[in-house]
Amino acid sequence: MIHSYQSPVERLWFYTLRVLCALVLLFLILPVLVIVPLSFNSGSFLVYPLQGFSLHWYQDFFASAEWMRALRNSLVVAPAATLLAMGFGTLAAIGLVRGEFPGKPLVMALVISPMVVPVVIVGVASYLFFAPLGLGNSYLSLILVHAVLGVPFVIITVSATLQGFNYNLVRAAANLGASPLVAFRRVTLPLIAPGVISGALFAFATSFDEVVVTLFLAGPEQATLPRQMFSGIRENLSPTIAAAATLLIGFSVVLLLVLEWLRGRGERLRTSAP
Repeated sequence: MIHSYQSPVERLWFYTLRVLCALVLLFLILPVLVIVPLSFNSGSFLVYPLQGFSLHWYQDFFASAEWMRALRNSLVVAPAATLLAMGFGTLAAIGLVRGEFPGKPLVMALVISPMVVPVVIVGVASYLFFAPLGLGNSYLSLILVHAVLGVPFVIITVSATLQGFNYNLVRAAANLGASPLVAFRRVTLPLIAPGVISGALFAFATSFDEVVVTLFLAGPEQATLPRQMFSGIRENLSPTIAAAATLLIGFSVVLLLVLEWLRGRGERLRTSAP
């Protein structure tokens, strides 16, 4: 809201800032949205102008054995990796926030290092570790490495949630006879659930979108949806890739809406806490 006492310079800066923000947002979103109309093109090439409206490429996506196998693999690997990341990340966050021990900053830096280390380094290191064990082309290695990539997101979101946590509630539960496990399950976990779920969604999105590590660790039978898209771009550029990309965009939008809802719920919980 612009107040009447603002000077012409302040009003000019007010509108200029918003125009710049809109242009930056458009610059970031437009390349993503350009692919959506192409997925409905009746032509066989990813070019503008569109030749007509058609759902042929979506039908081709769901009728293709390769695309369905890739989608199935993603829906197996991503949830499994998310569960592992959620469990280990939540426990690590609680230990790092509540615990005091020598070298705590170093431990924190190590557990979140997968976020800052180039993914190609993680992929090479993972391949060199799992290949001698005979797990180079297996779901197990893929799930474990994807979980490692997702753990930092869970740690960060849960740690942020724990910053405003009232530990007197846990002490009260202990005074009433609750064991540490019961107190965690019935007191701590429900209150930090928005942070845990937010971190799990980030971990899921990271795993679902990962392609570099998958190129190193997955064989043809373990190819995920992003790897199938990458292979399609290299070998046979088809509008089916645009259909798959549009589905992933829609999925990402749903995740963002869920994250926003969780953020609002977390704010309400912190506001209503005594």
